[in-house]
Amino acid sequence: MNVHKNAPLTPKGREAMVRGVVDGGLSQADAAVQFNTTPKTVAKWVKRFRAEGVEGLRDRSSRPLSSPSQTPVATCTAIETLRRQRHTGKHIAAEVRVSRATVSRILRRLGLSRMRDLEPAEPVRRYEREQPGELIHIDIKKLGRFVRPGHRITHDRQKGESRGAGHEFVHVAIDDASRLAFSQIRRDQKKESAIAFLKEAVTYYRGLGMKVIGIMTDNGSCYRAKAFARACRKLGLRHIFTRPYRPQTNGKAERFIQTVLREWAYARAYDTSDQRAKNLPIWLHHYNWHRPHGSLQAKPPISRLGLPKDDLLRFHS
Repeated sequence: MNVHKNAPLTPKGREAMVRGVVDGGLSQADAAVQFNTTPKTVAKWVKRFRAEGVEGLRDRSSRPLSSPSQTPVATCTAIETLRRQRHTGKHIAAEVRVSRATVSRILRRLGLSRMRDLEPAEPVRRYEREQPGELIHIDIKKLGRFVRPGHRITHDRQKGESRGAGHEFVHVAIDDASRLAFSQIRRDQKKESAIAFLKEAVTYYRGLGMKVIGIMTDNGSCYRAKAFARACRKLGLRHIFTRPYRPQTNGKAERFIQTVLREWAYARAYDTSDQRAKNLPIWLHHYNWHRPHGSLQAKPPISRLGLPKDDLLRFHS
């Protein structure tokens, strides 16, 4: 039994209650009032204490001594065997002659409710490019605009409305090897905005001395546009697309977006979305230059570039 340590009827509280009755001369009715319980409960614990001592005040298992209606072990084994032969629940129930509800319950307990549970778990594939700039992950996150704090801050849905304020789109880029990130807020996620962001990102990374070789994006229309392909060729970039419906392929960008939301977008109560936007470059500088990164042995991303001290001071300023 999982009870609060200060609850009145923990084993320690029960001992105090029964000793008040047995040794202190307290009536069971008065003890019930003092410990916020009933005289019947007091009598139960006093009886156990007199019969078994302090050990009798501990919680007992509520598991029944016997379960005559429990499904036999042989039946459970047969259900598992048939499931591993890829039989459906309906067919298993007919074969073993039990209800479909029983089959479903046993399969759920075995962790075999779905056919895909029979397949071995796909191994986690972690990868990291050797050189900074070898691959840049790019993605977009849509955020709502607002002209006043929302109802989660004001606790007033009418005063917290920003109806008609629209949306803004956070374009993000993160280097696979160093985790150096670049981000901008743009009005939309059309090909023109995606191309403009790509050029700004490449300029930023090249300004740090990185040779950008390739990028990875999802299959969004802005990235599939011919104009975006031309921009990549002009910049000398190899463009890799993720597999459809496999966001984990672009996992570093997806994970960085979660960090952006948690540590910047939702980290504090902004008065307006414009105020939030002004804070993005400040947070981004902190992320790249000062924030310890879990996959970089608690060092900031900039440490992966191996820049000389003079360059570090120049870029930091």
